[in-house]
Amino acid sequence: MFIGHFAVGMGSKALKPQISLGTLFIASQFLDLLWPDLLLLGLEKVSIKPGITEVGSLEFTSYPISHSLLAVLGWSFQGAYYTGCLRRI
Repeated sequence: MFIGHFAVGMGSKALKPQISLGTLFIASQFLDLLWPDLLLLGLEKVSIKPGITEVGSLEFTSYPISHSLLAVLGWSFQGAYYTGCLRRI
């Protein structure tokens, strides 16, 4: 599942070689690292249903903050803005 995220980071390295691969990996994984915190805060929901898939037992019911299209665009623009601000300092 996560190999696709890392593939985006590696593919982005070809477009912007001056950005470190670690930064690109963190950028591509950020929302998946944020998701458990939002889950613990009760802002997103998951159900445990054993046998729902071959790999895991989590049914993702609602995750509008970390994985909706509009939220992902917002997180991306916010990350780009703050990264640009930090590079100017």
